[in-house]
Amino acid sequence: MLNDGVSHPHEPHHASLGERLNWLRAGVLGANDGIVSVAGVTVGVAGATADRSAILIAGVASLVAGALSMAGGEYVSVSTQRDTEQAALNLERYELETMPEEEEKELADIYEEKGLSPELAAEVARELTANDPLEAHAEAELGIDPDELTSPWHAAWASLVAFTVGGILPLLAITLPGVSVRVWACAGAVVVGLVLTGVISARLGNAHVGRAVIRNVGVGALTMLVTYFVGLLFGVTTG
Repeated sequence: MLNDGVSHPHEPHHASLGERLNWLRAGVLGANDGIVSVAGVTVGVAGATADRSAILIAGVASLVAGALSMAGGEYVSVSTQRDTEQAALNLERYELETMPEEEEKELADIYEEKGLSPELAAEVARELTANDPLEAHAEAELGIDPDELTSPWHAAWASLVAFTVGGILPLLAITLPGVSVRVWACAGAVVVGLVLTGVISARLGNAHVGRAVIRNVGVGALTMLVTYFVGLLFGVTTG
């Protein structure tokens, strides 16, 4: 690979890499939510009844509702963000058309504040504006890449899939084993899943792995413990 200080077409941009990491982190957190949410519901129902069908129905309902809720929430959130970005880009486009000189001066001031000399900042602003004025000004002033706006549909599908993948783990772990071990089997599977998501999220965020894992497992264990005893409190007996 050439190290000539020139950006080559095949090299990934830092912004794109950061976007991919954010997507991966969101996926890990979505899977984590799926594990905890579905485990909480199924363990709670298992505390109330030994009926496998009831546990399965409750788990599937929790999985479907949680996945759709996550997808819908992500769609609305990203749509709002995208609308805001589009409005900002429209305003920037209007300003470039109506006051190009002022906008170029504003761009030069931004690069001057970053440490460039006034002459070099003016030259950089002039060349970037000549090449692609909207992209140059949007990235420098707004932190937005006009060609890389997040798709709300992509975000929604990613959240739905991540939650579903995470939720399937405790659902299978509590419905497949026998009555005497199903809660413990689910607890073990959840701990393994939460350890994995804790390690991945910590690595992605350059955080302390041990603390992330303890926090993840602690929240999951507390959720299952509380919901299990709630299930026992409102449990049913079979004759």
